[in-house]
Formats: sequence, structure tokens, C-alpha cells
Amino acid sequence: MMPKVVVVGGGWAGCAAAISAAKAGADVVLLERTDMFLGTGLVGGIMRNNGRFTATEELLALGGGDLFEVTDEVSRHKNVEFPGHKHASLYDVAKVEPAVKNRMAQYGKIQFRTEARVKDIQMEGSRITAVVVDETDVIQGDVFVDASGTAGPQGNCTKYGNGCAMCIYRCPTFGGRVSIAAKAGVKEIIGRKADGSLGAMSGSCKLHKDSIRPDIIEEMDRTGVAVVPIPEQLRKSDSLSQKACQQYALKEFADNVILLDTGHAKLMSPFYPLDKLRQVPGFEDARFEDPYSGGIGNSVRYLGMCPRDNTLKVQGDVDNLFCAGEKAGLLVGHTEAVVTGTLAGHNAVRAAVNKDLLELPRSLAVGDAIAHVKDQMTTEDGLTKKYTFSGSVYFQRMKEQNLYTSDVNVIKQKVDAAGLAGVFAQPLS
Repeated sequence: MMPKVVVVGGGWAGCAAAISAAKAGADVVLLERTDMFLGTGLVGGIMRNNGRFTATEELLALGGGDLFEVTDEVSRHKNVEFPGHKHASLYDVAKVEPAVKNRMAQYGKIQFRTEARVKDIQMEGSRITAVVVDETDVIQGDVFVDASGTAGPQGNCTKYGNGCAMCIYRCPTFGGRVSIAAKAGVKEIIGRKADGSLGAMSGSCKLHKDSIRPDIIEEMDRTGVAVVPIPEQLRKSDSLSQKACQQYALKEFADNVILLDTGHAKLMSPFYPLDKLRQVPGFEDARFEDPYSGGIGNSVRYLGMCPRDNTLKVQGDVDNLFCAGEKAGLLVGHTEAVVTGTLAGHNAVRAAVNKDLLELPRSLAVGDAIAHVKDQMTTEDGLTKKYTFSGSVYFQRMKEQNLYTSDVNVIKQKVDAAGLAGVFAQPLS
């Protein structure tokens, strides 16, 4: 009998976990509280920049690259450079979610549901036996993956941010995030900003293209990038330290309006007061697309991470729970979520069929990042930083550890040397 894996949260991590568990041989139920999958991936769009190229190709060589194949297929621009970032791909935010659903449907073993907000769990001893969507909708499973994220509900954005910004999470419509790890009694970890305050503000906003001067949009559509200088008196460098995405906390992002073409005009700032933005030449008529209150802020994240080991098994008084995405720690970004989701889904099946859990080796960037972030989250200083393959402190570590390369053959050789080629593509039961 096939094991049954239940994944809670349908962002990048949850979708990756569902695909990975299905490939490993499980029957999978994927539950998403809103009406679309991918979470912040619906307004994100940046892939393969800097060390994310290495991580992407490692996961492809490991047999877990389905979602990277999808984003490659729907990319509007490839091999883009913008300040501090090389060889980026920018996927189309309008096309990516249906493409991901189509990929999940190809496996036949994934039952994926939207508007299915998990409200509670059922347990026997230290094992979760089921999740509860409502009084008559109880979904049983053998192993569970918490990929519910760390942002919301809206009260947290009010308490730790600038108020509910009406972002892509849409808590007022679909209800706030519910952590099944917390429901199981796990004491969660809270990230901090550099000043010691809790959480971190999501990293960018979207502008309506038709509200921006046409020559700026033409440049962005043609090259993928537009860099527009900000008059000195309007620069707001203080906001950079608040971003979850510290790979973009560079001086260039304070001195310029930097736009990336993801279908929308992606503004690389966690917020920009609308009256000031409209004083920048070319943005006199600017209007925010997401979040709608992008002039005051964005969603606040990293308010509920799981203690876990390097197999992504949750540590605490629960035996059959894994975590992925932001729940797995201070790894920021879509690529990072896909990596942790793939490992969590695979190991959920290993746990169900009583096989040794897989820990990715530190000779690979994907393994080193998972282990390094776990180590850093045990320190006060580590909890104030954010880690990503694409910049800031972890990309620097990648270069120091000789883990960063854009040579695909070298990456494949490293995966082969670890004895892990295609490991995520092999059924376990």
C-alpha cells in the first residue's frame, strides 16, 4: 500500500514537496488556503541569479528540478544582469501558476486543492494522524509536511509591520496562516530584523505598467531591466535594512528605482511612499499593483519557523512532521523554497517506508545551505540575518567554500561524486 503524504501550504515549497513525494512513490494531498498556488511566487519572478544558478542545476542533477523546468519554460527574459546580480531569469507571473498545476497533474498521484485552509490537526501520541479543514473534512495521512509559510495573519503585519498591506497572501479573504507545527506543540522560532525587532518585511512591490512613463517600460520590456536614478532628496536607504531579501540591500537599490519585467513592473523595494515615488521623473502617475498598500509596506515574514534537523524533520514532540520553505528557516527565495520542499517531500516518503532519511552533503550548495542555516539559527546574531543563494552573507559563503559555479558540467560532476545523481527521481516504494 502506498504511503500517504499530506502537504499543508501550496507555495513553491509545498508544490515542490508534493511533486517530490509523488516521484518517491507516495499518494499526495496538497492543501492551499487561497484560490491559487505559489504564494509569493505569484508576484516574484527572479530565478537563477548568482548562486541560485548553482542550486538550480544541482537540483536538476539530483532529479528534483521539475519546477525549475517550468520556470525556464515561462521566462520572459534569460541571462539578465542588474545591480549585484548576474545570469538571472525572469519568469512571467501571469503564466507560472497554471504551468505548475499542469506539471503536478502529470504525476497522477497528487490531489491538489485550493480554498482548503487547514484549521487544526488530530494526533495520537506523538504522531499526527490527520488535518482538519472543517468539521466534516478531515484528511488522514501517514506523514505530513508543514509548508504553511511564516507570514500573516494580518494581525502580525499590524503588530510587527506597518499594518495589513493587502498583499498576495490575502488573509482578509481566505483567513490567516495556521501552523500545523504549532498545533502539534512545536515551539517555533522567530526571526529578527537587524535592529532586533521581530520578523522581516517582504522584499518588493509591483507597479502597474501603464502608470509609468512609456520609454521606461519600453526599456524594461526589451531588456528585462530599467534603472532610473532617484533625486538625492528622495532616497530612502534606511528601508533596505528592513527587507527579507538582503541580497538586494545594496546602495544601487537606494539610489535608483530598479524595475524588473515579470509581466508586472517589479519594484525592488519593500515599500515606497507613493507621494515620494511620484516625484521621481517618469513615475508621476505611478500606481501599486501588489501589495495594494505598497506605499506603507509589505507582508511581514519569518514569524514562525520550525526547529528541524538537516533532513528537514521537525524537532519536538511530533514524530511524523517535516517542514519546507520559510518554515524550514531563514532561507529566502523561490529557489530556496523549491530546494527545501523537494528534500522534505522526499524524506516524508522515506520516513513512511522506514528508510534512512537523506541529508544532502555539504559538498553541494543545497546541502551546505540547509545545514549552515540550521547552525546559524541557534545564535542570536544568526537570527537577524537572512540567507539566500543569490546574495548577502550566504552567497559570500558559497564563493568562499568554492560552491558557486555556473559551469553545468562541474555541477553534475559534484552531484555524481556525491553518489546522488537522480536520487529524487527514484521511487522508494
